[in-house]
Amino acid sequence: MEGFFLKKRVLGIVLLLVCMLLAACGKSASGGDGDKKQLVMGTSADYSPFEYIDTATSEDIIGFDVDLAKALGEKLGYEIVVKDMDFSGLITSLQSGKVDFVMAGMEPTPERSKNVDFTDSYFRSDILMVVAKDGDVQSFEDIKGKTVGVQIGSIQADKAKELQKEVDFQVETRDRVPDLVEELKSGRFDGVLMEEAVSKGYLKNNDSLKVISVPNNETIGASIAFQKDSEFTEEFNKELAVMKENGELDELVSKWFGGVE
Repeated sequence: MEGFFLKKRVLGIVLLLVCMLLAACGKSASGGDGDKKQLVMGTSADYSPFEYIDTATSEDIIGFDVDLAKALGEKLGYEIVVKDMDFSGLITSLQSGKVDFVMAGMEPTPERSKNVDFTDSYFRSDILMVVAKDGDVQSFEDIKGKTVGVQIGSIQADKAKELQKEVDFQVETRDRVPDLVEELKSGRFDGVLMEEAVSKGYLKNNDSLKVISVPNNETIGASIAFQKDSEFTEEFNKELAVMKENGELDELVSKWFGGVE
């Protein structure tokens, strides 16, 4: 009986060693793309040109953030898988481990920084208000008593609260930026707060819209979000600095925004 248990113990050790060997082989980044470790990027694919679904050619998520994430992943030996979700759920998904990092034109506000870590900024675009070209709102002061739309959980939602201290107006939220624009075009909203870089695409495709300036419209800039104390933060930050220095980041900015900001 003692020999029987000894044999079972030896067999268990052998199986454990085999599993460890297989796991080590699976994590190797030295082979082809199939051997790279996958990192899941959480984003909200409604924020062109940062990230959006190109329905004209495919259902793939494309954009500036996607190109930058894949460039960084290639340099660091990771395969980047992009997962689309509502902007308001990105931080929670990162904290719970459903995604490994977030890129969605997201700014590192003090509130967000309590829950996740951020890299240095990789792109900055100021906030403005999109309004109907022939509507009642022709300046920021005209928004008094009217309704402004913002994306849930966005920096624009925070900015709206600041602006309400200067002019009294109502704020309504939606999950997706295209929904905000449709509400504006239908007359249910009188203005929509968004980043200048994002507004250009909507102005190009809608002759009935224009932009007006708002006070204190400067932003810190978009950054990559990781879990608290993640080893990836420093790793990505270093490579991001290299891309800034050698001009690769400027090339991506030029590709998606038409010039270096």
